[in-house]
Amino acid sequence: MTRAAPSPQPPTRHTRVTEPVVRGYAAYARRAQAWTRQYQERGGRVFCGAGCFACCNMPIRVSLAEALVTAQALTEGEAARVEAHARQVLHNARTAPSEDVYVERHRTEVGFCPLLDRESGGCTRYDVRPTRCRDTFSALPARYCEAGAWETMTRRERESYRREVARTPGTDGELHFIAPLEHLSEPIWEAAARAMRNEWGLEAWGDFWVLTTLARHEAFMDRVARGDARGAWRAAKAAGLAHATVLEIG
Repeated sequence: MTRAAPSPQPPTRHTRVTEPVVRGYAAYARRAQAWTRQYQERGGRVFCGAGCFACCNMPIRVSLAEALVTAQALTEGEAARVEAHARQVLHNARTAPSEDVYVERHRTEVGFCPLLDRESGGCTRYDVRPTRCRDTFSALPARYCEAGAWETMTRRERESYRREVARTPGTDGELHFIAPLEHLSEPIWEAAARAMRNEWGLEAWGDFWVLTTLARHEAFMDRVARGDARGAWRAAKAAGLAHATVLEIG
């Protein structure tokens, strides 16, 4: 099957969809900094920092509004690497027998985000990273964020982990991620959903790398802009980038 080549979108298109997201990012940064400062003053610890990228091989779900913010900032070389990554994501989605296997293979086989600088451990597009990359913070050391961490623990280590999480402020009592910082990001998702509905009459959600690639795909975005969900799906399918696991339009 011939795949339609993505065509870069003009950076000023769809600003009524992207601007609420950008404002949401700024508001989140202010609120998260204030919350984190108070959390640390009470003795809480945040183990995430520059150079740590243990979570950068996790699958990420985003809105098309967020993907547009990232897509419009990419160079052609970066966009090509993101597309190559997206096609690995699609292959994993089509062949994984379960969601657990999909996530595991994403982390161990699809691998790290192509926008990650492995030498410095930094994101090369930090300013336009999606919500999930902004609100994921660990209250325990980074080794617990690495792929396979839970699977390689002994029973005693798992019991110790559960006890540590349960007594660590800021967690939900089950996982070591800081729950309030995730909740603070919910207005971004709400703003994205509202902006897409108002501008296009539909919403599109899915895998970060797939949607970032589709955001630069002219045929796909033209149909989205018309509110044509079926046409957008067909355009994504023609580009080899459609699968229910990684793309939802409606």
